[in-house]
Amino acid sequence: METILKEIGVETYLYLSALLFSIGVFGILFRRNAIVMFMSIEIMLNAVNMMLVAFSTYHQDASGQVFVFFSMAVAAAEVAVGLAILVSIFRNHGSVDIDNLKNLKG
Repeated sequence: METILKEIGVETYLYLSALLFSIGVFGILFRRNAIVMFMSIEIMLNAVNMMLVAFSTYHQDASGQVFVFFSMAVAAAEVAVGLAILVSIFRNHGSVDIDNLKNLKG
C-alpha cells in the first residue's frame, strides 16, 4: 500500500475526498428525499474515512485506520436506525419527502 501511496500521492486522495464530500453536501442541500439525504451523508462519511486512511498510511500510524473502523460501525448503526424510522414514516404517511414531514411537529 505504501508504494501505491508514493506513486499516486496524498494530494490525489485529498482531491478525491474533497470531490466526494462536495457531492454529499450538494445531495443534502438540493435533494428533498430522505433516502437520498441518507446516501449523501454516507458519501460524506466515506470521504472523511478515505482521508483518514490515506493520512494514516502516509504517516505510518494505524490510529487513523482504527478510528475509521469505529466510524464505520457507528455509520452502520445509524443507517439501520435511520432506515427503520423511514420505513415507519412511509407506512404512516406514504411518502419520505422532507417537505411533507414538516407536518409531524407537535
